[in-house]
Amino acid sequence: MSIHPQLQAVTDRIRQRSLATRARYLQRIDDADRANTVERAHLGCTNLAHGYAAAPAGDKIWLREQRKPNIAIVSSYNDMLSAHQPLNDFPQWLKEAAREVGATAQFAGGVPAMCDGVTQGQPGMELSLFSRDVIAMATAVALSHNMFDAVLCLGVCDKIVPGLLIGALSFGHLPAIFVPGGPMGTGLSNNEKAKVRQRFAAGEIDKTALLEAEEKSYHSAGTCTFYGTANSNQMLMEVMGLHLPGSAFVPPGTPLREALTREAARRVAVITRLGAHHTPVGKVIDERAIANGIVGLLATGGSTNHTLHLVAIARAAGILINWDDFDALSEVVPLLARIYPNGSADVNEFQAAGGMAFLIRELLEGGLLHPDVLTVMGQGLQPYTQAPLLNNAQLHWQSVPPDSGNEAVLGTLVTPFSADGGLKVLNGNLGRAVIKVSAVKPEHRVIEAPALVFDHQEALIGAYQRGELERDFVAVVRFQGPRANGMPELHSLTPTLANLQDKGFQVALVTDGRMSGASGKVPAAIHVTPEALSGGPLAKVRDGDVIRLDAVSGSLLALVSDSDWSERSPAQADLSGNVHGMGRELFGSMRASVTGAEQGAMTFGLHD
Repeated sequence: MSIHPQLQAVTDRIRQRSLATRARYLQRIDDADRANTVERAHLGCTNLAHGYAAAPAGDKIWLREQRKPNIAIVSSYNDMLSAHQPLNDFPQWLKEAAREVGATAQFAGGVPAMCDGVTQGQPGMELSLFSRDVIAMATAVALSHNMFDAVLCLGVCDKIVPGLLIGALSFGHLPAIFVPGGPMGTGLSNNEKAKVRQRFAAGEIDKTALLEAEEKSYHSAGTCTFYGTANSNQMLMEVMGLHLPGSAFVPPGTPLREALTREAARRVAVITRLGAHHTPVGKVIDERAIANGIVGLLATGGSTNHTLHLVAIARAAGILINWDDFDALSEVVPLLARIYPNGSADVNEFQAAGGMAFLIRELLEGGLLHPDVLTVMGQGLQPYTQAPLLNNAQLHWQSVPPDSGNEAVLGTLVTPFSADGGLKVLNGNLGRAVIKVSAVKPEHRVIEAPALVFDHQEALIGAYQRGELERDFVAVVRFQGPRANGMPELHSLTPTLANLQDKGFQVALVTDGRMSGASGKVPAAIHVTPEALSGGPLAKVRDGDVIRLDAVSGSLLALVSDSDWSERSPAQADLSGNVHGMGRELFGSMRASVTGAEQGAMTFGLHD
């Protein structure tokens, strides 16, 4: 099947746009890719002795001889967060498996892992986005000892996987395989959970009932089962060729999860400079892989957070993408998955219906993925059309059935859930924004209503609780961008706005902040750029201005005369409450230096 012309055109534009930056990046990793020997051979004797002083005696022999690869393990393990708790056992498995193929592995370093589910609506959420760049830097620190010939990245959730990948790409001459933990079992349905939250927001139930429902939703080890940023991360690592095939959604605590984890160590040893198939991560992530990642995101209705993270990941590899690339591909990539919030199913049901192997095969057959990319399995995506299984305790892969196991969850190119990917870019006198419409009903995709302006989310919730929002309106929540307060997610507004929508009011959200990866049924123009603090137009909006959010035509407008608009002075923000406390004072330099949302909200320059 030939490549879809729109995919080819977008990829060509990305390649042309990135000629200079990509060339500089590739030159840097080629310069770092030294002679055909282990990395630690370049260390002095004192350095080397420090590097394996605490190693087991058997490993120390191999490390001293400098003829076998040594694998770095970089992990986001902690035992508070359900998604990361399963990673506790992984380092030992990986070390044992590495020894089976004549390699060694060392735990090179840990990276922080915070959970937006815990910090949602709390001051700590203002550290969330910046934690991605902290993780990237922590990954670089872990790899900086020059002891390692490849890296196994253990991470799952929102900022962790993008941060690990950005860090790994700064050592792009090293191979890297990502090792996921898998989702928790299905609990209280996501639809029922959302209804309980709405009832609590409306004052119909108390905290005891709410907590009981939340405990039934988040009940054991593993990733949350809705299709937010964490599970979008796993999809991306698979479609971009950084997982072992079929790894994304295998549950923790199962023999198959352990087998895939051990096999990752064996495989990464093969793709080192000393192995048969040298595969540097900086060459796996090229323009085609990035385009494939965007396609996967669109085809599954994935997290809007990746309109930031994919931009930053690409930039780390010298590749320049922007929101127009997402928009252009969204026109031709159909929605093939119905996973909450785009549907009622969770990722376990998606996996049972055929999962990533079925999805990738379908997209390849439609010419909607570049098939010939370099992956950790070699040349081409074909291995990713197969699913893993255990046969007599041995790991094998086999083709998934030709038909979806559940047509209500996983569609085909012939029977998609939508003809487009459900992600739109909005333009107008309020700036540029993105909107996820795959979960928004058609009758709510065009909203024209008076603005109600809030400078923080608590003000909106307070107005709702006072009964002041029983009307049509567009909530403009501004001074939520990366420079203002770290661009927190505003997902705690969802139950409130959903209640008003359910009452028949036409409501929408316009913000320079983020929504959760689980952005749902209320239309939300998010990531508005430039942000209000940087002189963005949201700072000019006043209560009563008529706002038109049109997700069909792709426009975001304040219906104010040009003369009035040009004469207005922007509002000034009082951000004194966002500077200190909960560690925020430590991130002042990041707020001061961060780029805009469409530039990836990054706090460091890459390959300029």
